[in-house]
Amino acid sequence: MPDNLFSRFLAAPSDLDRIFLRPSGGAPLSFRQTFALSAQLAHVLAAHGVKPGDRVAVQAEKSATALILYLACLRIGAVYLPLNTGYTPSELAYFVQDAEARLFVCSDKNRQKIEAALPELEILTISDDGGSGSLVTEAAGAPQTFPDAPVAMNNLASILYTSGTTGRSKGAMLSHGNLHSNAQSLIQAWAFSESDILLHALPIFHIHGLFVATNVSLLSAATILLLPKFDPDAVFQALPEATVMMGVPTFYTRLLKDERLNRDTTKHMRLFVSGSAPLLAETHRQWELRTGHALLERYGMTETNMNTSNPYQGARIPGSVGLPLPGVELRIADSDGNPLPQGEIGMIEIRGPNVFQGYWNMPEKTAAEFRKDGFFITGDLGMIGPDGYVRIVGRGKDLIITGGLNVYPSEVESLLDAIPGVEEAAVVGLPHEDFGEGVTAFLVTKRDAHLTEAGILDALRDRLARFKQPKRVIFVKQLPRNTMGKVQKSALREEYAKLYR
Repeated sequence: MPDNLFSRFLAAPSDLDRIFLRPSGGAPLSFRQTFALSAQLAHVLAAHGVKPGDRVAVQAEKSATALILYLACLRIGAVYLPLNTGYTPSELAYFVQDAEARLFVCSDKNRQKIEAALPELEILTISDDGGSGSLVTEAAGAPQTFPDAPVAMNNLASILYTSGTTGRSKGAMLSHGNLHSNAQSLIQAWAFSESDILLHALPIFHIHGLFVATNVSLLSAATILLLPKFDPDAVFQALPEATVMMGVPTFYTRLLKDERLNRDTTKHMRLFVSGSAPLLAETHRQWELRTGHALLERYGMTETNMNTSNPYQGARIPGSVGLPLPGVELRIADSDGNPLPQGEIGMIEIRGPNVFQGYWNMPEKTAAEFRKDGFFITGDLGMIGPDGYVRIVGRGKDLIITGGLNVYPSEVESLLDAIPGVEEAAVVGLPHEDFGEGVTAFLVTKRDAHLTEAGILDALRDRLARFKQPKRVIFVKQLPRNTMGKVQKSALREEYAKLYR
């Protein structure tokens, strides 16, 4: 048997007939049925020419089948390339061309648009409508066993693209071993077991909903209540059956606004995890006051999986992301990579089996992001307090995290600069109660331009995924600059900090 991530999933349940997936509105699937369907999907991929090492790009709405397609890629030895469902066809073209994808799987409703944008790529749909090119239809008669490809833990399992601060987006290469080691650490840190039932309302195109939630559940043989998206009504309906919930801060701020949230409706829960964006200390305090549960905040990123976590047993401190996970080394360093004393602010650097293999086809960029001793330079600024807990005090590279999703200002700014009448643009993230940070554009216009906020937003609508689009456009006479002429985004953040309050 190959020693890869799927083989570990296969060996985890003590009873294959226990329920693994309970999709909202669909029939439950046992571990046995899940693994059988993954074999059938793997046969379909193989029939379409997918071989070990080939990249399979997937942009599909969340469903049990979409999740099991990830397992099929592991079994055939393909490299899974999940893509945000908000990406436009023009954005998708870059990712699939850069990764040299062998196959593209999408929702049926998007097929025509994607075929027009990617005419050279073979496309399958994930629907079960019986039409040609339907992944589910083709899988129906396939064998329920599959000769798993002989890939190992050091082989690639997935490529996830992260936005570039300048120019190209980067494909972070994650191996079977990267994913396995991190899931094992989280199971230990969060005390996951077969008795757990995870309420899964996260998207499955990024690391939190796909790898943290799914891999941890599979390796601990827990059950997943699979919701298609976050919806408070659906969450409260499913909550009585759950023991654990994972979410982004936006989930918790929205639930706090619902009168149904109280100690009675959450008394059976053992854990609420928050991540993918900074959690406001006030949200932490209000949640504990209303429910009696302290939110467990953790810290991770695409390139490293999860790095730190507040403890399952012990103090969960608002404003802190806790302690390094088992097997993860973390240090605070100066600009040259020299470790700084406890309490000083510097760059967070990470080393361990969780750290990715590098950026796809970017050897120079990969080399620049690692120290000679193997530590990865995260780009996040932080400090380690006297209690040993890690606190993130800022982010390098002007990254904006809105609703748990990453937005780099340079991508938005380049499109704004191209709009006739725009002289200069600066994009920042401002505190937002619902999204954590709201993408906000500041524009200097040319003298004779007659631009409006509505007109600017309309110009971006079909060119950017919705989560990247500014929530507000502010027109200013000039942008603040330092003596070197560099735009001072910190001044904008300070002056407009209360814009969304």
